[in-house]
Amino acid sequence: MDRSKKNERMTIEEKLESLGIVLPKVAPRGVGNYVSWTISNNTLYTSGQLPWKDGEFGILAYTGRVGSHLSIEEGYNCARICAINAIAQLKDAVKDLERVKKIIRLDCHIQAAEGFKDHSDVLDGASDVMNQVFGARGIHTRSAIGIYQSPLDVPVIVYVIAEIE
Repeated sequence: MDRSKKNERMTIEEKLESLGIVLPKVAPRGVGNYVSWTISNNTLYTSGQLPWKDGEFGILAYTGRVGSHLSIEEGYNCARICAINAIAQLKDAVKDLERVKKIIRLDCHIQAAEGFKDHSDVLDGASDVMNQVFGARGIHTRSAIGIYQSPLDVPVIVYVIAEIE
């Protein structure tokens, strides 16, 4: 059987397993006065997802600025962690990831060094995860915005908007 056809028939959970991705536990609520996700009609919005190490709240996998403290590759890995945390939030919201019909948009804030211009290369870490896990349903629009200072000195914050059943 053609490998791409086999991948298209896999459930989201099977794709996660085949990629070696273990979804972390989600916090019972956001780290401030907000919720981690909300649903309006059939659209699911996540709050900004941080690079919590192995889903351990309070332990960050990365801190600092991309382009000075961190390389593009480390920024990419940071965005990847944020995307995995976002998928965990999606699952918390809908319980069954098969209910995710479409990843509509990724928005990303990147704490970057002055003059840094490779924001898209960093955000590819999150985009690649969404595309690998959700296949055609994961293809999305996005924005990558450089910021001067982020909460908790995190290099990358990823927000997800998804259509759900």
